[in-house]
Amino acid sequence: MAKDLEYYLNLNWTLIEGEDLDFEGNPYHYIEIKEIPSFAFCAKTIEKARENYKKQLKLQLMIMLEDGDEIKEPGEEDDEDQDWESMCPGG
Repeated sequence: MAKDLEYYLNLNWTLIEGEDLDFEGNPYHYIEIKEIPSFAFCAKTIEKARENYKKQLKLQLMIMLEDGDEIKEPGEEDDEDQDWESMCPGG
């Protein structure tokens, strides 16, 4: 299967949802994607964020593919999760 834009758009990304305050103290909701640390989408409600984040994800993936950036897929091992001590000889 070719790993094109449609392939990546249909992956089961790990969404991180949260709420914060803007500079004026008004609440907003955000969605981040664990596998794409530079991704963040904000909206006034979590419903709007869930409804619209894929538009921004599509644009970001288009740029990443065009630039030849590595796109870490959901479920791929993360170096940060490695147990480096168990990998060392004589440990």
